[in-house]
Amino acid sequence: MARGSGSQDPTSRGHMAGQSLGRIDDTVLVREAQRGNRAAFEELVRHYDQAVLRLAMHLTGSDTEAQDIYQDAFLKAYKNVGNFRFECSFYTWIYRIVTNLCLDHLRKRQVRKEDAPVAVDAEGEQYDVLDQVPDGRAASNPERDLMTRELGGRINRALEKLTPRERMVFELKHYHGLKLRTVGEILNTTEETAKNTLFRATQKLRGALADMR
Repeated sequence: MARGSGSQDPTSRGHMAGQSLGRIDDTVLVREAQRGNRAAFEELVRHYDQAVLRLAMHLTGSDTEAQDIYQDAFLKAYKNVGNFRFECSFYTWIYRIVTNLCLDHLRKRQVRKEDAPVAVDAEGEQYDVLDQVPDGRAASNPERDLMTRELGGRINRALEKLTPRERMVFELKHYHGLKLRTVGEILNTTEETAKNTLFRATQKLRGALADMR
């Protein structure tokens, strides 16, 4: 990931010699990456690759597009890590990069969703997202499966009616469990603005799903 040219600072190599990268916190890793230590940046990627991919997948609904955003996000982070000023945590910074890329992406395309919550795999084939969720029950219940599928489709279509920013706030808060203060930092806004955006998103979703009560 993010292979760059130029030699690694020997001081950085010595500084990290004998240490387990997995035990070094983000601040140390970022500082090492800023000194030209590619191994430190790659460790940061390992810390956050699944979270970044999951976020991109949630926001785009497409395996292929999520992979593209994942690559773009870490490439952008690699190129700009020298400008990181530790005014926020690294995960807030990388989430901000991802959400900005997703916002640009969502604004450039008209989201097209089928009745079922589908996504696109690496080969361009569509698959039902709900089919990827393991069924832990001893015996599958077809009627319940149908209701779950229909509910998933309704929720997915309701989410598509939100503005990109409303959807971002809703996803970050409810799907990723982030505090509104952190959501505000990621979106370069205040906690109060994030709270108001979440309120609007929730009201819209309640309205869209009102007949399901």
